[in-house]
Amino acid sequence: MSKSPATYDLKGLNCPLPVLKARKRLAGMRTGSRLWLETTDPLAVIDIPVFCADAGHQLIETASVSGGHRFLVERG
Repeated sequence: MSKSPATYDLKGLNCPLPVLKARKRLAGMRTGSRLWLETTDPLAVIDIPVFCADAGHQLIETASVSGGHRFLVERG
């Protein structure tokens, strides 16, 4: 039984901090584990998918939420 993914609050941070912090957090996780990233930076909708593609992580889900976005990332 897998537990629900942790949520990493990156709200209030602007480019490139959300990606830099997400990279560091994901680096310490097991392959296949998932993490929700919550952002308010409008550029995150571009930066996070590009980061995932470049780093070999899988972007499972993207959602617009009040004031920002949520991204479910699976560690590659």
